Amino acid sequence: MKKLWELFITFAKVGVMTFGGGYAMLPILQREIVDNKKWVTEEELMDYFAIGQCTPGIIAVNTATFVGKKIKGILGGIIATLGMVFPSLVIISLLAGVIETFSHIEWVQNAFGGIRICVCVLIINAVVKLYKKAAVDKITLVIFILVTLGSYFISVSPVIFVVAAAVIGIALKMWGGKKK
Repeated sequence: MKKLWELFITFAKVGVMTFGGGYAMLPILQREIVDNKKWVTEEELMDYFAIGQCTPGIIAVNTATFVGKKIKGILGGIIATLGMVFPSLVIISLLAGVIETFSHIEWVQNAFGGIRICVCVLIINAVVKLYKKAAVDKITLVIFILVTLGSYFISVSPVIFVVAAAVIGIALKMWGGKKK
């Protein structure tokens, strides 16, 4: 029971401290569940992000579900998911009526503009950290470049890029292994 409560509180803390959606939660998730709690490794977290991107729902919520399941089974996945979404449900419920009333005020618009910039920086920091752990050799660098260019020039579902990257990774590793 103590571990379930710890899962709920940890993910509620991530949920309440994050503005800007799933991607903005990535650096906070990394700090809390990799660095502080040591529940998963950075590699596992990257895998959860990749799978979470391909599955329905918000990437951070999906990641909470995966981590919770790893720590405490199906019930852990449910509790971690509830912890992640609970703060948002409460805050959005409280703000829903108020936002419409004040959204036209200039200082409110400026505040949201500042928050959007901050969220962009948080996402860039998460990407840089993930890149350093993911692009570890020439093959992964080639995959990174191909996916980056592909996502810039081709408008398709991220699932296509994840599947393509997996296939390319397998093919390049097999091809590289045969050359040795």
